[in-house]
Amino acid sequence: MTNVKIAPVKAPLRYTITAALPYANGPLHIGHIAGAYLPADIHARILRLRGKEVLFVCGSDEHGAAITMRAMKEGTTPRAIVDKYHALMHKAFVDFGIQFDIYHRTSSDLHKETSQAFFLELEKKGVFTRQEEQQYYDPEAKQFLADRYIMGTCPVCANPDAYGDQCEKCGSALSPKELKDPRSTLSGATPILKPTTHWFLPMERSQEWMSEWINTGMLDGVQQHDPTEWKPQVLGQCNSWFKEGLRPRAMTRDLDWGVPVPLPNAEGKALYVWLDAPIGYISATKQWALDHHGDWEKWWKADDTRLVQFIGKDNIVFHCIIFPMLLKLHGGFILPQNVPANEFLNLEGQKISTSRNWAVWLHEYLERWPNRQDEMRYALATILPEFKDSEFTWKDFQDKNNTELVAIIGNFVNRVFVLCHKYYAGLAPEPEGHIEQDAALWAELELLPAKVAADSDRFRFREALANAMQVARLGNKYLTDTEPWKLEKTNDAATRTVLYNGLRICGMLSVVLDPFLPHTAAKLRAMLGLTDPVWDDALRPDLIKPGMPLGKAEHLFKPITEEEIAAEVDRLKATGPGDQVAVGDPSKEKLVSNVKPLVFESPIVEPKPVITFDDFTKLDLRIGTIATAERVPKADKLLKLTVEVGEASPRTVVSGIAEHFNPEELPGKQVLLLCNLEPRKMRGVESQGMVLMAEDAMGKLAFVQPDRELPNGVEVR
Repeated sequence: MTNVKIAPVKAPLRYTITAALPYANGPLHIGHIAGAYLPADIHARILRLRGKEVLFVCGSDEHGAAITMRAMKEGTTPRAIVDKYHALMHKAFVDFGIQFDIYHRTSSDLHKETSQAFFLELEKKGVFTRQEEQQYYDPEAKQFLADRYIMGTCPVCANPDAYGDQCEKCGSALSPKELKDPRSTLSGATPILKPTTHWFLPMERSQEWMSEWINTGMLDGVQQHDPTEWKPQVLGQCNSWFKEGLRPRAMTRDLDWGVPVPLPNAEGKALYVWLDAPIGYISATKQWALDHHGDWEKWWKADDTRLVQFIGKDNIVFHCIIFPMLLKLHGGFILPQNVPANEFLNLEGQKISTSRNWAVWLHEYLERWPNRQDEMRYALATILPEFKDSEFTWKDFQDKNNTELVAIIGNFVNRVFVLCHKYYAGLAPEPEGHIEQDAALWAELELLPAKVAADSDRFRFREALANAMQVARLGNKYLTDTEPWKLEKTNDAATRTVLYNGLRICGMLSVVLDPFLPHTAAKLRAMLGLTDPVWDDALRPDLIKPGMPLGKAEHLFKPITEEEIAAEVDRLKATGPGDQVAVGDPSKEKLVSNVKPLVFESPIVEPKPVITFDDFTKLDLRIGTIATAERVPKADKLLKLTVEVGEASPRTVVSGIAEHFNPEELPGKQVLLLCNLEPRKMRGVESQGMVLMAEDAMGKLAFVQPDRELPNGVEVR
C-alpha cells in the first residue's frame, strides 16, 4: 500500500526458518529445490555464518489425499508410500547439501499430539463452526471424496485436469463444486452430492485484521513486519483473495489416512491437510528441542524471534492467510515476518510436470553426477524464480559450469596455488609492502561481504551470488594486471605480495561462497588449512598466515562435455511425454511427437511508415513491475493493473489482456510501459499508460520483458 508509515520492527535475536513440507508421495525435482529449499538453505547458512541463532525446520508432509492416491496407484498402503518417499527425499536433501536442523515427519506420534491439541484449543475458543454440507460422493467406490479425489475443468483457465482444491496450471485455489464436469479419480465415475458434517474456519470473520496485517504489518497495535519487504506477487495474490472476500473453509475431511479429529462422533474424519501440515513446523521444532534439550517455545512464541517461511507461489494463500489466521486465533504464537514465495521453474521450454515425467529428479541427478552437487546449486541459484518464472536448460547448466565455475573460480584458485607451490614450496609467502593495484583491489573487495549479506536479508539471492562471484572476478583481474609469473623474474617482494593477496582472496571466497557452494567452499578451506568459517573471516587481514602449508593445487571444477549434456537431453526426451517441444532447439519449431508434426509460424506483419529518430524520442518507455492485477467489472477483455515505474505512486493501466492472463499470475512481472500516452477512461477507470505486448500468428499475447530484473523506472531507448 502507498503512503503507509512503517514503524521499525523489533530487531530479532533469533530466526525460525521453514521450508515448505514436501508431499511424501514422490521424489524431489529441481523445481522444488529452486522454489523453496535452495533459497531457504542459502539464507539460513548466511545467517549462521554471521553468528545469528537460527533454526531451519522442514519435514515430510505425510497426510492428505495425494498420499492415498499414490498408494492406490502403486497397489500398496499409505504407510509404505510415506516411508519410501520420506527416506528418499531426506537422503536427497542431505546429499545436495540442504542443511536442515531437523527434517521431521507429520506421521509421527508427536505431530499427531501437537496438531490434535492445536485443533482442540481452537474448538474450545469457539473458532470453528460446524456445518452440514453437500459433498461429492463416489457411488462406485462408495466413499466421500476429498478435494484431491476430484478432477474437472478449471473455471478460471479451462484446464480439464484441475484438482478439487487447486488448479496446478494457473495456480487458482478452488473448491470441488467450482469445477466443471467433475469426475472421481478413484473410479472415473461422475460423483454425486451427499450430506456430511465438517468443522469450518469462518475466514471472513478475520478478513479485516488479516488484510491490515498483510498490507501494513500492524497487528493489535504493534508493528509485526515491514510490508515493503514482501514480494509484490505475494501481496498481490493475498489482496486478490481479500477483494473476492474470504469465505468459510472446511478444516476436516472424510478420510481414513490423516490425523483423526479428536472429538466424539467424528469417526472417519481427519484434520484437513492444510491445518495439519503447517503445524508440522511446530511439531518438528518440538522434536528438535527434545533431541537437543532445548526450548521449543522461544522459536514460535518469543517476540524477538523472526519467522520466515520459504514456499512456492502455489502455497501463498495457505502460508500467508490460513496458517497465520490459525496461529492468531489459537493465541500465543508469533506470525511470519516474511513469506518470500518464489515463482515456478520451467524446464527446456515447458512447465515441469511430475505426471508427464518432465522433470530433472534430484536423487537421479545426484546418482549420475556424483560429487557435482555445487554445479547444480550454482546453476539453480543463478536462475532462482524470485519474481517471475525462470527456466532451466541443460545447455545453460553446461555454460554456467564451464564459463563461470571453471573459468572464473576454478581458474583463479588454481593459478594462485600453482604459483605458490612453484615459487614457495607450497607455503604461504611473506608479503612485503604494497603494489599499485592493491588499494583499488581492497577498496572493492571490502564492500562485497556486506553486499552479499544485505542481498540475502532482502531475499535477493541471485544478486547475493553475483556479488560473491565478484570476489573471484576481481581476483582474476588482479592476477592478470600484475602478472606474477612475469613479476617473479624481476621483483620477488612484489610477487610475494601479489600471491599472498591471492591467498587472502581465496580465503574470502571460502567464506562468501559457502552458503551457495558449501562442498566447494569446504574443499577450498581444506586446501588453505582453514577451519569452519565465520562471516568476519572474509575480511580478516590475518586469516592467511605467512608460512602456512598449503594443500596441493587442485581443480575445484571440471568442464562438462557436449556428450554429457547430450546424454541428459536424450534422457529427458526419452522419458518425457511424446508431444513436447524439442529439447535444446532454441527456435522451438521442431516437435518430438507421435502425431503429425506442428510448425509454429511467425505472423506476417506489414511494415509501417518510416519515422524519424525525433519521433521515437517522444516515446517515454520505461521498465515497470506489476504490483496488483484485477478484472474490470462487466468487461471480459480488460484487466486493471497497478504498475510501479519508479514514481511516488504506481500508475493505473487498463489493458485488454484478460483473455490471455489470469490476474493472480501477474503481480511481480516486469513489463515495458509506454508512460506518456494520453490518459484514457475505459469502463470508468482512467488508464495512465500502455503495457507493450507481442502477438504471435495465433493471436496469443506475450509480455515484452528484460532478460534480467531491472529497477523500476529504467528508461528504454
